[in-house]
Amino acid sequence: MSVNKVILVGRLGRDPEVRYLPNGEAVANFGVATGEQWKDRNGERQERTEWHNITMYRRLAEIAGQYLKKGSEVYIEGKIQSRKYTGKDGVERTAYDIIASEMKMIGGKGDSSSAVQDEPKPQPVQREQASAPIVDDLSDDVQF
Repeated sequence: MSVNKVILVGRLGRDPEVRYLPNGEAVANFGVATGEQWKDRNGERQERTEWHNITMYRRLAEIAGQYLKKGSEVYIEGKIQSRKYTGKDGVERTAYDIIASEMKMIGGKGDSSSAVQDEPKPQPVQREQASAPIVDDLSDDVQF
């Protein structure tokens, strides 16, 4: 058994770029920054930002293009996927993309992530996919 699941909470580095495939399917691409902070051995605060390439398809891509803007804070769920390409220098490289299956917009009206003032936020969107049945009756007898 294996699992390929990514969860990110971060901010968009640019507006989503939405384009349409020949079959009419929407595709959105944008970058999300996540950061971490820590203190080093000398007690000095250190910080690192990671940039993640996000790809969304179909209705999720259209919603991202309509509501997300540079600086928007988002929650993204998806899977990581690698692709190989040849750089301008002729060297083969590997890029890692997050293929999003779920997106939630975070922030309030006063936040720069609000897409449109005085309009209700859309509900979280999930890409159509089979899911396990929901189990409501969990017993306290489960042993681990």
